[in-house]
Amino acid sequence: ISRRLAEEGFGIISGGGPGIMEAANKGAQLGGGKSVGLNIELPFEQHANPYIDRDANLHFEYFFVRKTMFTKYSQGFVMMPGGFGTMDEFFEVATLIQTGKMLQVPLVLVGSSYWAGLINWLDTTMLSEGYISSEDLDLLTVVDTANQVAEHFLYFYSRNPLQPNF
Repeated sequence: ISRRLAEEGFGIISGGGPGIMEAANKGAQLGGGKSVGLNIELPFEQHANPYIDRDANLHFEYFFVRKTMFTKYSQGFVMMPGGFGTMDEFFEVATLIQTGKMLQVPLVLVGSSYWAGLINWLDTTMLSEGYISSEDLDLLTVVDTANQVAEHFLYFYSRNPLQPNF
């Protein structure tokens, strides 16, 4: 996914760690794009991956500062299957866009089978009980392939000017 986005001219910012984050940074380098890592200090599991550009490996002690950097400098978000941290970041971004505290940018969820239960709950519980509007659900796009992610980003930015979030 990130290789495809990098080939289209997008820089890639990940959490900078192993696994999917490492794959994102590797894809950025393979696609000839900027590869940024926003690492967090954790007692276990987190270490910088080798595919972050040497001048773009940033370290944070607190999650809230790291999330601020993600939201300030990202021009779109690709959410892969993950745990509590992924959900925290997803809902933070969705809330900032929903409330107008951040410009609308692509918010893409990859893996329709993974996200189906959450999307169903948002629709059948939050929407039906009036806690969100149908327009809020329109902020989200669910896809399954790298090409679909890239097509969504390109479509979005063919209709919306690319502009800084600050």
